[in-house]
Amino acid sequence: MDLAGQLLRLLDVRLLDPLEILLEDDRPSDAVRTLLRRRVTEWAEVLQHGDDTAAVHVIARLIATLYPGDHGFQPPADWWRSPLGQIVVRRVGHPYAASVSLATAGAMLGISRQGVHDLVRRGRLPRHPDGGVPVAAIRDRLRNSPPTEESP
Repeated sequence: MDLAGQLLRLLDVRLLDPLEILLEDDRPSDAVRTLLRRRVTEWAEVLQHGDDTAAVHVIARLIATLYPGDHGFQPPADWWRSPLGQIVVRRVGHPYAASVSLATAGAMLGISRQGVHDLVRRGRLPRHPDGGVPVAAIRDRLRNSPPTEESP
């Protein structure tokens, strides 16, 4: 799935479907769905090719809207392998954490937990004083390597 496709699916499931259920009417959400299709294309362009400041603003709005909660943003490790997860880690790292577990670092980097452990052991990635790996180091490593065909 591409980035725009993932965003459209998330917006449908998290925003539009509940709106249709609440209103017992799909007409309002159809109008919003049309607008979102256009906006998602614009957002995907900014996220993939725009400057960092613009991309960070889009990421902040998307995460606040799609993943609201009282306990901070803590997606499952596999989320980081998705197109949106890969854009977020390349642009900002983790929006709310200075370090992540080896398993999450592996998902962010597209390698196994053991692969991250090996990188840390060989000094290719630093260990965070609280354990895990600093998100900034993961982001920097990804920024210095070309995206894979599966990554955005």
